[in-house]
Amino acid sequence: MNSLGELLAMGGYGLYVWGSLAMCTAVVVVELMVIRFRRRLLALKAFDERATGETTV
Repeated sequence: MNSLGELLAMGGYGLYVWGSLAMCTAVVVVELMVIRFRRRLLALKAFDERATGETTV
């Protein structure tokens, strides 16, 4: 590989390779955001239950 352009082009398959990498990265980022949101929601719910003394099934 002689240049950055050749690296990015990857022999004509660059669009597919970099597009796939971008999509996988986006999915991982969204998954991490969802996990953090659910964790915060569960922590708030647990805090509310502890404060009021109620439990939900």
